[in-house]
Amino acid sequence: MKEEEIRKRTQETAKKLFGGGVKMDPPYLMWKEFDRGLANDFSMFITGNLYSRTVLTLPERQMAACAMLAAIRAGDELRLHVNAALNVGCDPGKLAEIFFQVATYAGMPAVNEALSIYREVLKERGEWPIEGR
Repeated sequence: MKEEEIRKRTQETAKKLFGGGVKMDPPYLMWKEFDRGLANDFSMFITGNLYSRTVLTLPERQMAACAMLAAIRAGDELRLHVNAALNVGCDPGKLAEIFFQVATYAGMPAVNEALSIYREVLKERGEWPIEGR
C-alpha cells in the first residue's frame, strides 16, 4: 500500500475515533514534540494500518482496547479510548459490563478506576447517567 493511501486511512480513522466528545490532546501531539517522524510512523501504523483493518469493527477494537487498558490501569489512555469507543457507537451499557468483567483478571481496584474514568468521560460528554440504569 502506498504511503499516501495509509496517510489518508490514518486521517479518516483518527477522525472517526477522536473527532468528537471529550476535548483532550491525543498522545500523538506529545510524540511529535520529541520526534515528528517517529510520531508520524507510529500514527500511521496504529491508526492507518491496525485500527483501519476490517477483521474487527472499530467498536469491537475499542471495546478490546478499553478492556486491556482498564486491566493494566492505564488511566490516561483509557480516557482517550473510552471517548473513542463512544464516538464509534459502542453501547454505553456494554462498556460498563466490560469494565466489570475486568474484575476476574485484574481485580476490583482496576474496575473501580475504569468506572470512575468512564463516568467522568460520560459526564463531560453530557451522557451521564447511562440510559436504562
